[in-house]
Formats: sequence, C-alpha cells, structure tokens
Amino acid sequence: MSDASTHVIGLISDTHGMVRASVHDALAGVELILHAGDVGGDAILDELAVIAPVLAVYGNTDAPFDPRLTEFIERTIGGLRIHVSHGHELGSPTPEKLLARYDADVIVYGHTHKQLVTRAGERLVVNPGAAGARRFKLEPSVARLTIANGRAEVDLVPLDG
Repeated sequence: MSDASTHVIGLISDTHGMVRASVHDALAGVELILHAGDVGGDAILDELAVIAPVLAVYGNTDAPFDPRLTEFIERTIGGLRIHVSHGHELGSPTPEKLLARYDADVIVYGHTHKQLVTRAGERLVVNPGAAGARRFKLEPSVARLTIANGRAEVDLVPLDG
C-alpha cells in the first residue's frame, strides 16, 4: 500500500462499453481511477468503482449531458496538477497540441486508442490506450500513474484478451 506521500492513480480510456476482467488486476490497489472518455455507459463506471473511486470525462461517443461525466477534470494530487480530457476537442490530439493547450504537470487523454507516454521537461503526457474492444489492431491497455516526491511516473499495463 502507498504511504501518504505516494499516490497511485489508475488511468483508463476508450472502454466503449466494455470492462475486461484483467482491468481489475491491472488497477488493483489504486486510490483513484481517471477515465479519459468514450466510457460507454454507467455500468462501466459502476464496475470500475468496485476497484476505486472513479472520475470520468465524456468522449466523442458519450452523451455530454450524462451527469456522471464532465468535459474535463483538473485535480492536484501529490503537489502535481493533473488535467484529463478526451482529446477530441483538439481534433487529432498530439502531445504538442496538448502541452500547448493545457498547462498541467500531467496531461491524460484518450481518443486515438494509441498508448503514448511523452515527457516534456518535468511535464508528462499520457494516453493509457484503449481498454475496450480491440480496434485498429492495437493492444488493449490501461496505465498506473505514480506520484511521489513531486514527480510523476507512468507504467502502461497490457490487458488480456
């Protein structure tokens, strides 16, 4: 278990109505799950909430009026500012576009379904990949964000099936 100065956050995106059983192992022990959109319904949020509390943004396939989804999330955890949005608001999101638009220390997005971790100085841009049904021949994945001593590290975690 993490101590008060270490925070482990689960990052997930593009579930599109599907939670693989392996998500429970991949995100076991996290204190919070941040979902970067294209959730696919309340049942997904309910299942993820069995693991940890969930905050989620809406993606381009979600209903923007869903009361459990928001346009973006801004949180400070362990002294670092985290921004979560789906990325579709930028058209085709890239680390460069995200870094220019948002000034957070950690930027989390989805939409492209492609896993990506980019560091720009002390800032971090993360796409945990798509956790839902396999599309575009991309492997499903989630990520674990660890914040300790004012620094963020991320591990991509492949999902079975």
